[in-house]
Amino acid sequence: MVAVGRLIGAHSALTTELSAQLVADHGLTLNEYEVLMLLARAPDGVMRRVDLAHEVRLSPSGVTRMLDRLEAGGLVGKRNCEKDARVTYAELTDAGLAKLEECAPGHVAAADRLLADRFDDDELNSLVELLGRLSAPADDECGPTA
Repeated sequence: MVAVGRLIGAHSALTTELSAQLVADHGLTLNEYEVLMLLARAPDGVMRRVDLAHEVRLSPSGVTRMLDRLEAGGLVGKRNCEKDARVTYAELTDAGLAKLEECAPGHVAAADRLLADRFDDDELNSLVELLGRLSAPADDECGPTA
């Protein structure tokens, strides 16, 4: 239980600090940045909204509220499915890609600083391997999201 408590605390501390940096520097939360990054990596910059909700671990209504904010800012668009009216897609706009490219260097540098201040290279490699063991089974059982 100590390990779980420490993992939760570390996650909270890292996400709080990284989100604060993104909000202060670029007006985006960490979840909003992650959505832009996921869309940038998706084929044609498009993903089903339900898949985005799964990837960022938000409820469908939570991701809808976030996408509405990003859409109001011109960073994402909404696309309907021609075959099924119940399915909607989020689409990265040119402005969204530009915002992501603007944010990425500072965000990556902040994450690197946070980890490099606490771990040497060998410890970071071990951390990557250990955390990979935790996340791999959950990712594998859900299958692809595209």
